[in-house]
Amino acid sequence: MLSMMLNRRHLLWSVSARIVVILAMCVAVVMAQSKSWAEETASVAQKVLPLEPPSESTSAEATPPEETEASQESEDVDPNLVPLEPELEPELTASPPDAPKEESVEPVESAVSKESQGTAYNIPVVIDQTVQSHIRFFNTSIRDRFEQWLLRLNRYRPLVEDIFAEFDLPSDLVHLSLVESGFNPYAYSRAKATGPWQFMKGTGKIYGLRIDHYVDERRDPIKSTIAAARYLRDLYDLFGTWPLAMAAYNAGEGKVQRALTKAQAESFSEISRTKLIRRETKQYVPRIMAATIIARNPDQYGFNQIPVAPHVFEEVVVTRPLHFRAISNVTGIPYSELRLLNPELRRDATPPDDTAYHLKVPVGASAKVLKLLDRVPTYKFPPQQIQVRQTRQARSARQGKAGSPGWYRVQGGDTLEKISRRSGIPIRTLKARNNLSSSVIRAGDLLNIAR
Repeated sequence: MLSMMLNRRHLLWSVSARIVVILAMCVAVVMAQSKSWAEETASVAQKVLPLEPPSESTSAEATPPEETEASQESEDVDPNLVPLEPELEPELTASPPDAPKEESVEPVESAVSKESQGTAYNIPVVIDQTVQSHIRFFNTSIRDRFEQWLLRLNRYRPLVEDIFAEFDLPSDLVHLSLVESGFNPYAYSRAKATGPWQFMKGTGKIYGLRIDHYVDERRDPIKSTIAAARYLRDLYDLFGTWPLAMAAYNAGEGKVQRALTKAQAESFSEISRTKLIRRETKQYVPRIMAATIIARNPDQYGFNQIPVAPHVFEEVVVTRPLHFRAISNVTGIPYSELRLLNPELRRDATPPDDTAYHLKVPVGASAKVLKLLDRVPTYKFPPQQIQVRQTRQARSARQGKAGSPGWYRVQGGDTLEKISRRSGIPIRTLKARNNLSSSVIRAGDLLNIAR
């Protein structure tokens, strides 16, 4: 009897132990699957989330943490700005839908006309699958928009090519502006880059552009092109090749330099095969090549070549704030023409703190404007705009010299020679003005770069 009880107890224990083991195994499997699902979800999320906004490659300053609502409003109330077209936002269009895998670089002859292949370009153009996928994207997917970009660029092309010639830059480099903004002076991105060359505020100021509540010269076709030419020349002098210079224009010279160093590479094609630069930058250079191929061979791709009036004008010195509509009412110059010629004026009016502002007017109209200028009423800016300006001035005073237009905070990777080239101020002058006994500068230092 006792033996039977022991056998039954042993049997019960054995069954219980097996049940416990089975339950433990089930729990382990569920936990493993949960972990797998979590990892898969994270992986999918990483693929779905957009790429991070472009770094301030082209910028030397970040938005201060104490940015006020008033200052943000001052950026938003500008009625002239238009968001960058979706096809140009780098976060959304890092590569066209049919882009090949990054490893694939075999040419596909049928994608590019024989005539365009025989064109002599003055920037490096490699016709591989990635370039051809961008050509198909421009030529088919967004053909109407790309045609508008070409027509708009043709208005400014002569002046851009003249400026680039002065800086000894290849004329085909003008097509970088197609990829940046479709050469739209009023375009701005989600990262707050602005103008035809999509300058960030910090870099624009380094290269001599006025950016304040009333004037934003990043939108001036001539002044912003001069700044872009100086920046591109600096990048070429730094890297020695145009593909690397173009990549640095997108990603920043620091990121490109670090990628070259880590990969022990010397060319853009080498670092583009690594994970050291973002996919956006890997696609940026081929996209410029594709835009160049089409722009240099528009007839081969069936794009209309409609004559466009060039960007020409005369200037009139204005000593008080005047609004475009008031000028138009008195002189008869269309309001739209004044806006087209003066895109840098953020409020459609000349700035109140400039006693000698050079207003651009149509060719042949300067004499008439000068004759009737006294009849144009002085423009009074709305109190809200004045209050916003006062708020920004108060914040600048709190921030001290770092917020002043004539001062620059040294960033990682900066050298005195580089800042000298950007600001156009000799190294000797920078040293004397900033009491520097040597050329050694450190990140965070404040330098006086007022001219």
